[in-house]
Amino acid sequence: MRVRVDKVASVTVNVRLGNSVSVDDIKNVKMGNVCIVRALEEKRVYDKLELTTGRMAKISKGDVIAGALGERRAIQGFAGVMPESLNRGDILNILNIGGVLGKAISYNKEYGPPLRVELLGTAVKDGKPINIGDNALGISHHLELEKRVPVVVVSGTSMNSGKTEVVAKVTQELTWKSFRVCTAKVSGIAALKDVLHMADHGAVKAVSFLDFGYPSTAFSGDVPLIAKGAILELLRFNPDVIIIELGDGVLGDYGVLEFFKDREIARVITCNVVCALDPVGAWGIVKIMESNGIPVHLVSGPVTDNIVGIDYINRSLKLVGLNAFSQKEELGDFIEKFVKK
Repeated sequence: MRVRVDKVASVTVNVRLGNSVSVDDIKNVKMGNVCIVRALEEKRVYDKLELTTGRMAKISKGDVIAGALGERRAIQGFAGVMPESLNRGDILNILNIGGVLGKAISYNKEYGPPLRVELLGTAVKDGKPINIGDNALGISHHLELEKRVPVVVVSGTSMNSGKTEVVAKVTQELTWKSFRVCTAKVSGIAALKDVLHMADHGAVKAVSFLDFGYPSTAFSGDVPLIAKGAILELLRFNPDVIIIELGDGVLGDYGVLEFFKDREIARVITCNVVCALDPVGAWGIVKIMESNGIPVHLVSGPVTDNIVGIDYINRSLKLVGLNAFSQKEELGDFIEKFVKK
């Protein structure tokens, strides 16, 4: 049967669904399969859906929505899994603004439980389930580089620790200095807002794990392979520098630490920036990096919002601390030294 879709979530952006979609029973549960659901309620928080245009839309009760199956492990949000089996009429949850669908198993009390939806079926084309991995960019097991390009990596202690803003401000500053900057977000849960933010600040090309067919990288184990694929893809755009953001935190379930432990990736990192919320987090992420033999070059994030945190970073950690908002020119100058080496 065909179903008219009211809102097409951004997680499906690369399969280019229309507003009229063929729907069938779900024969197998697979990460990235596009599913059609109906909203059973409205909420006051987490009540918005990011569309394929990047625009945010209010979810109303009764809305028919296209999303994709995936998992989430967010301390400051929801935790959700893909059920082993699914049937029409089953109740799922929208796990993030990008329209990743799963069964919620936990939630942050500040937000309450995620919005409930009724499963109408899986989207199909020519009788086959549509998956966001269809015709996606290819991951890579090896980095065979004909040309060495500086790679700046930005990671953090958790979500909302300032990583995306650091990437945006560095991208802007380097772009103003006439560098061709390409960016990638290689871990996290699917949404367009971060890569759009990078593009808005001058990135020649910005990609994410979503472009490689992943609704999220929770428990996937493929982050190093996604990162290598992203680097190889971005090299096609002749960048002077590639900036990579790692969503979530270094100790989370999204594969951040696995990224740093990959030997091929470790060899191409030119500058390693870490973000933290407070001095304890700054100390912890630096110690984690040091224990894995990974040099840290700069600390940023909310810990650098005033002189107290910056003094701690300079004095106790013997590192440079710079804020993306109040010191963005100094931040750009600092990164430029690594890019020009």
